[in-house]
Amino acid sequence: MTEAAVLPDQWSVLEQRFQTLNKVMTTKAAIAQTPKETVWTLNKARLYRYIPVVPPESRHPIPLLLVFALMNRPTILDLRPGHSFIEYMVGRGFDVYLLDWGIPGLEDKDMKFDDYVLDYMTRAIRKVKALSGSTEFSLLGWCIGAILTTIYASMRPDDGLRNLLLLTAPLDFSNPQQLTFARWTDEKHFDVDRVLATFGNMPGEMIDYGAKALKPVENYIANYLKLWDNLDNPQVVESWHAMNTWVTDIFPMAGGAYRQLIVDLYRNNRLMKGQLKIRGELVNLKRLHANLLTVIAEGDHITPPCQSEAIVTKISSTDQEIFRVPGGHIGIMAGSGAQKLTWPHIDQWLAVRSR
Repeated sequence: MTEAAVLPDQWSVLEQRFQTLNKVMTTKAAIAQTPKETVWTLNKARLYRYIPVVPPESRHPIPLLLVFALMNRPTILDLRPGHSFIEYMVGRGFDVYLLDWGIPGLEDKDMKFDDYVLDYMTRAIRKVKALSGSTEFSLLGWCIGAILTTIYASMRPDDGLRNLLLLTAPLDFSNPQQLTFARWTDEKHFDVDRVLATFGNMPGEMIDYGAKALKPVENYIANYLKLWDNLDNPQVVESWHAMNTWVTDIFPMAGGAYRQLIVDLYRNNRLMKGQLKIRGELVNLKRLHANLLTVIAEGDHITPPCQSEAIVTKISSTDQEIFRVPGGHIGIMAGSGAQKLTWPHIDQWLAVRSR
């Protein structure tokens, strides 16, 4: 075959690759498609209940409420059909709810953990119990959502919480040398009050850059090289497109809560020391007695394992387990291994405790 005969085909392939690249880089993938209904609202927050697909007699009677971080969309829990933790749990008979915090505006700049836990979570939980008909419930908190659920479980231990699941929980800040984010939050180099005085809320772009700069080669080069090398693989492209849609959907974190995260937790470790006050009340971890499963990502550079381990020594739960999973902060729940390791373990652990 002559060179002239080959070149048109090569150009056709190259053109197709660039069309695919342009599509995934300039459009948003369809994510968060599991059927749901809005059952409660407060300010920007929304509580969703997912439509059951399992017959009533086969469902677990204890509802499950999912609580994600404050600076990212919770759509990572429902990324795409066939690759959605929420879809997976609904299919296994769980009555699943999701608390979506929404996007804070400048008028929300003074919102703190206090508000999210004692106003938003408390009311959302009341709605979950009313709709499910159950006086008990389970909570799953991921990342900062794990901070909020831990605070709630410690402050309201007798409000019906049976099971607490913590995913990559940044709770213990006693080893700053091991905390990657500590390099950005050091008091000598980062004036949190000045930033918040300027912006009101903590800009999502600054948080996003801080996370990506911890692994710049992987985030700014390798991630895109992986896409380029797999542009002919529709499955890889679809997965990359969905994840990129979630990653790039960034927004600010309420200034009051961000200041607590930096000052109370990163710099002073007040939760683990028993010094954290929420509306004047000390958060006593010893009061937490719900069944506990804490999932640790062994390769997590956002929340190193050391941050999630000590919680089991601080609480009074008699039924507790640490489950370690290979992978990173997001990968353990949304990566290729999530359906083989993390999701089945959560399902099995929770199922026997939701009867």
